[in-house]
Amino acid sequence: MTRSARRTRWTMQSAGAGTAAALLIMTGCSSDDSSSSSASDSSTSPSGSASASTAPNLSGEVTVFAAASLQDSFEALGEQFEQAHPEVTVTFSFGGSDALAASITGGAPADVFASASPRTMQIVTDAGDAEGTPATFARNQLEIATLPGNPENIDSLEDLTNPDLTVVLCDEAVPCGAAAQTALDEAGLELTPASYAEDVRSALNSVVLKEADAAVVYQTDVLAAGDDVEGVEFPEASEAINDYPITLLREAPNASAAEAFIELVRSAEGQQVLIDAGFLQP
Repeated sequence: MTRSARRTRWTMQSAGAGTAAALLIMTGCSSDDSSSSSASDSSTSPSGSASASTAPNLSGEVTVFAAASLQDSFEALGEQFEQAHPEVTVTFSFGGSDALAASITGGAPADVFASASPRTMQIVTDAGDAEGTPATFARNQLEIATLPGNPENIDSLEDLTNPDLTVVLCDEAVPCGAAAQTALDEAGLELTPASYAEDVRSALNSVVLKEADAAVVYQTDVLAAGDDVEGVEFPEASEAINDYPITLLREAPNASAAEAFIELVRSAEGQQVLIDAGFLQP
């Protein structure tokens, strides 16, 4: 089924909502248990320790490594967090989850890791670099991004096997690429793309820049691109939904502020930002 993509823009909450968000973090009100993963210990903070209420005077820099598909949502949450904690600066590094995991296990200084799949999070936990049990905070589903107006009339995953089309997939080492391969296997299809992208935003940009006819990306990326692409849903995507886990890192330079940022992501306010961006609830 084809649908026109609609740009989702984040606007800051009203003053009352912003105050509520600040109180949520500063008083340590925990987020609703429904925003944690049913596959992991949903009653346990990702850090496995006390909430941000134990560190009321937050300051310094928080470095967050996050999957490329989280960029718009996390930047909005970063702004919200900095408003609630004026002495804190949130710095993001977005990219393919596998590359981010490799950087973390290689010793790159960071406070928080938010991955686009449990598999890439496992790289970090197996290396002993995660503090506590990662918690799933969102889910995401694939969609085909086509040129505006869908001039090639792409209606299905099978249509992408047309050799006359230029199709881009994420590298299979990246969660969006692994999910795309799962969907292709589910459909019994073989697809050799024109190129493999290092992360989902690179795959999307190939269509935005008219370098490709189509790319398999996340539905959140289609929404973020607005009128620059058109989204095509396909049924096999339901068999390849990715869970997104988040964790405090063991060697976090600013653990207190990092825990507070994780609380915001998992809070009702944080979940609403993610839902508005097209993410599914865990």
